[in-house]
Amino acid sequence: MPRIVDSADVSPDAKIGEGTSIWHLAQVRENAELGENCIVGRGAYIGEGVVMGNNCKVQNYALVYEPAQLADGVFVGPAAVLTNDLYPRAINADGTLKSASDWDHVGVTLKRGSSIGARAVCVAPVTVGEWATVAAGAVVTKDVPDFALMAGVPARRIGWVGQAGVKLEPVEGTENRFKCPHSGRVYEQLSENELREVTE
Repeated sequence: MPRIVDSADVSPDAKIGEGTSIWHLAQVRENAELGENCIVGRGAYIGEGVVMGNNCKVQNYALVYEPAQLADGVFVGPAAVLTNDLYPRAINADGTLKSASDWDHVGVTLKRGSSIGARAVCVAPVTVGEWATVAAGAVVTKDVPDFALMAGVPARRIGWVGQAGVKLEPVEGTENRFKCPHSGRVYEQLSENELREVTE
């Protein structure tokens, strides 16, 4: 059964998975779908129709705007923002207030095991690849490859990370192989933006 504290604002039209916790002052909008064993921290916002997989963590005051898609095991750090409007305006060119029909929602996609650091911003539409890590305070404006370590404004790849989230180290005597100092797993860089685990 989900755990939803009294001060959270969760729409009755949202679907909340078994074992999921929604903490103080968090808001989960209509038709959002949260998987099993997720954590939504204090003051976080989950927009209408957002889909989250299992075992996700959305930390305090993070803003996840629709139509974001979060795969299993995604981490969204404190006060991080997933936007949904490429050309934001409060009013139309004629001065009238914009309504929902005056703009098209575009979303952020976070793939399995990816992590978004504290106060980072993902500017939709972008996809963050599997196991990639976006550093705290970074601003993501283009798609992020699997296993990439991104930092800066705008974010750029400064290295690679493995499933453990630790920066990979070059394997001595090779030009395109990296090893995780935590797990010992070895990875091969196939191109500037492609890395795969070596399984043989």
